[in-house]
Amino acid sequence: MEKIIITATAESIEQVKELLAAGVDRIYVGEEDYGLRLPKNFTFDELREIAKLVHAAGKEVTVAANALMHQEMMDNIKPFMDLMREIQVDYLVVGDAGVFYINKRDGYNFKLIYDTSVFVTSSRQINFWKNHGAVEAVLAREIPSVELFDIAKNLDMPAEILVYGASVIHHSKRTLLQNYYNFTEAEETDKSRQRGLFLAEPGDPDSHYSIFEDKHGTHIFINNDISMMTKLMELADHGYRNWKLDGIYCPGSNFVAIAKLFVQARDLIEKGQFSYDQAFLLEEEVRKLHPAERGLDTGFYDYDKDKVK
Repeated sequence: MEKIIITATAESIEQVKELLAAGVDRIYVGEEDYGLRLPKNFTFDELREIAKLVHAAGKEVTVAANALMHQEMMDNIKPFMDLMREIQVDYLVVGDAGVFYINKRDGYNFKLIYDTSVFVTSSRQINFWKNHGAVEAVLAREIPSVELFDIAKNLDMPAEILVYGASVIHHSKRTLLQNYYNFTEAEETDKSRQRGLFLAEPGDPDSHYSIFEDKHGTHIFINNDISMMTKLMELADHGYRNWKLDGIYCPGSNFVAIAKLFVQARDLIEKGQFSYDQAFLLEEEVRKLHPAERGLDTGFYDYDKDKVK
């Protein structure tokens, strides 16, 4: 079996060390200007230190450059791209065609992972970007398993699946929270992720759509977070061997412990020793570590594809 790659976000340099020790293959980080929805926005110096730690461990560092680019951002991207060259970034996560253009025109030639969040939904789209410089792509989280398996039959490059963490369903460059506060004349200033704001459906008070606002606009997340522990064998059998763990809403040691559980599952699958009984036992452990105030399920995986459309 082809090796399964586990990518994990990191919220601190100390957590980077812990995740490397836990057995993840890639560390996913970024900074405030070009990266979206990160557990922490690192400084350039911190990214330098992280890259050294990751490479010294024989692992890979992935840096987010998946922001919605306006002209000013594109005009000022050179220092960021130069830093990526300096730290010898292994992968750059990109959603804007302009970054693909600069990467080739200016001779950076980084390995690019195509990520436009909720919009990557077909093999043809993924294969198109392979022909324009991408080496991997991030699939949308709202794809049922039936469609995932159909997509897998025609992929020309690896596609990443979120196997644990929060999933964004809407991103607007507009300041929607601030607009709401202005309309309601609320004396509010804290719109950060750390505050824990969420939306609830009028007919479902138990619904919980996390929302925050930053310099890139407003971000809204799906009602429940995702855990695909009980689906890992199916994903691997259909060729999905790039797994993402996102700790944006699972801080600290619990996220590292969850990463260890997915590494354990990965190792057992690669040895041909994984069973559904083990999957459900590991899923129980994930649920114990997952934030109590946040729901957890398999997202759209078991949905009827016609219902999603």
